[in-house]
Amino acid sequence: MEVFIPTISSITSLNLAHLFIKNIFLKHGLPSIIVSDKGAIFVSYFWTNVCQQLKISRDLSTAYHPETDGQKERVNKRLEQYLWMYVSYHQDDWKTWLPLAEFAYNNSDQSSTNQSLFFTSYGRDPQFGSVHITQYTPSGKVSTKIKSVQQDVK
Repeated sequence: MEVFIPTISSITSLNLAHLFIKNIFLKHGLPSIIVSDKGAIFVSYFWTNVCQQLKISRDLSTAYHPETDGQKERVNKRLEQYLWMYVSYHQDDWKTWLPLAEFAYNNSDQSSTNQSLFFTSYGRDPQFGSVHITQYTPSGKVSTKIKSVQQDVK
């Protein structure tokens, strides 16, 4: 799953760790791998130790590596397209719409798998509203069990 987190360019390793706990770990658990560029924050002593202690592999992409850069650019382009649909003409409310853009991205089919990242991660599509079952006829054992429970309730 892609996770889009608003931040500032001068973020510290400690602040990144807090963002990681809040936005990744508490929502999805520990990842087995983190893919990132070789920015100073990701190769810092602190972040290196965090990943070592938590047994998280790091895949540090090579600068200007066509495959990694291309992947990153495609994600960024799609994110930009989603935000373009939501953000006001002043472009000052993008942080408000970022979670919706993330949800839309993670629920769109990926060309490589023909499945959404949500489905790939959870084995199901997200629920949209309540599902109403208009008619249900239980089978033999289930029907008997339901009748038994109904009798006990009376």
